[in-house]
Amino acid sequence: MKTDQHEEYMELAIRIAAENIDNGNGGPFGAVVVKNGKIIAASGNKVTSSNDPTAHAEVVAIREACQVLHNFDLTGCTIYASCEPCPMCLAAIMWARIDGIFYAADRNDAAFAGFDDEKFYDEFARPSGERLLPAQQILQEKAVEVFSKWIEKEDKIHY
Repeated sequence: MKTDQHEEYMELAIRIAAENIDNGNGGPFGAVVVKNGKIIAASGNKVTSSNDPTAHAEVVAIREACQVLHNFDLTGCTIYASCEPCPMCLAAIMWARIDGIFYAADRNDAAFAGFDDEKFYDEFARPSGERLLPAQQILQEKAVEVFSKWIEKEDKIHY
């Protein structure tokens, strides 16, 4: 793909981010999912308008792309994000099997604007027992039984 095409998709993601401020849908973030040179989905952040803390622009665009392509696997797609994806979005991008990420602003630019993801990066680097959010493992044996059932299922769809 030509550099000017990458820039065209990124300009759209940035434009969506700017429009998101004006329309009040959420924060100043935009994302575009492209496959084979065609825009599959594009969205702004919808956290505050949908009361959904997971409705970051990248996640919403991934959801829309999956609906358009009728598939949870976005192999062959590239995502353009107006800002470096946060840890949640990065994980969603990876789970969707997206081939590549282009981003414009970085995490430091976002932190300057009041969106500081550094605490999440730091938290994930700590061992689970040392994290600020308490987590306790219970009923492991019962949960493992469910995994055994999954392993035995012959017609499962792997993802």
